[in-house]
Order: sequence, then structure tokens, then C-alpha cells
Amino acid sequence: MFSASLREGSLNTRLAELAATTIEANDGEVDRASMRDFDCPSYNLDVQEGEGFPPGAEEFRQRLEACDGFVVSAPEYNASMPGVLKNAIDWVSRFKPQPFNEKYGLVLSASPSMVGGNRGAWALRIPFEHLGARVYPDMFSLAQAHSAFDEDGRIANDALQKRFEVNVINFMDSVEAFKHYPCVKRAWVEYLGERPEPVIDRVQ
Repeated sequence: MFSASLREGSLNTRLAELAATTIEANDGEVDRASMRDFDCPSYNLDVQEGEGFPPGAEEFRQRLEACDGFVVSAPEYNASMPGVLKNAIDWVSRFKPQPFNEKYGLVLSASPSMVGGNRGAWALRIPFEHLGARVYPDMFSLAQAHSAFDEDGRIANDALQKRFEVNVINFMDSVEAFKHYPCVKRAWVEYLGERPEPVIDRVQ
């Protein structure tokens, strides 16, 4: 569980914490992380081959491998995802085996805008799903988030708070089902007829 914002007091950090407490209230275990844990220098293949992976990428990989599913609450920057998160994903995608493959994820977003960061959430699905992650279909975007939380850190609108809880609990149920019923897994390819090719393959 982590917020994709580096900012102190981030709205997405508050939403991530609300998701974490919801998971714990429903008998789940949460590993709270921070985007600072995964921050990396700009991806460069020469650096990877010459110096290896940076600590942030190693940490991101280890946390992914240790969990049944990941939850990220990401701000929307210019109608897309934060560059710091995309850069971390790019680094982690170079590991073998690649840890996003067949990992189950939930994408959240919070924004002061009326769309709640939803455009950024949709953009974030693309690299995750390209890497083989099973991203939960029902994302949650909190609009006008600067005024949406009450003093206890919950969503002040009761109906919206309930919808948020149901969304998180349903994600937990799906991860539990995937964990115990591997028959629901399906092979994933980007294009029909595609053949394994080490230069471009990120799903191993």
C-alpha cells in the first residue's frame, strides 16, 4: 500500500491510509510504503548494466514479491500519472523474473478537481497491465478531495465512504479467490501471434 506522491500532506496519502485501515478492519495485513522508498534516478540502460539497480528499485521489487496484491493511490499530473511512479515502474520492469506479472492491483486517486484524478488512474493501468498485472476493474477516484475528508480521515459523504469500503473489500475478495483458485489465471500476450523475444519481453 503506498501513495504515489512525494509531498507531505498529500491527499493521495490520506486516501491510501484510509484504504489501509479498511483492509485491516476486514482482517487483511497491510505493508505501508512510501513513494520515497521507491524513488529512483531516471531510467538508463547504461546505468543498469554498469552499476546495477538503484536501491529504490530493489525495494519496490522486494515489497511487490512479498505481497498478495498492491494498492496505489496516485495523483494526476497533467492528465496522466506522476513521472516519479512511471520511472520506478520502468526500473522494476527490468528485473527477471518481472514482479508485476500476475500480481493483483487496485488503483485509487484523489484530486481537488471534479474528475478526482481519474485520467491519471486510467493512464496508470496501461503500464501495469502491459507488465501482466491484474488490475481490479473498479478504480476509485475521489473528486474535490481537499474538502472530502472528515476529521477522522474518513470520507465525509456517507454514501461515498460506503462505496469506497465496498470497492476495497471486493478487491480483497478477488485477490483471495485468485490466490486459492489458480484456474482463474490466464496466459497474457499483447498481440495474437506474438513470440517470445528477450529484447521486448517484460512479462515472464
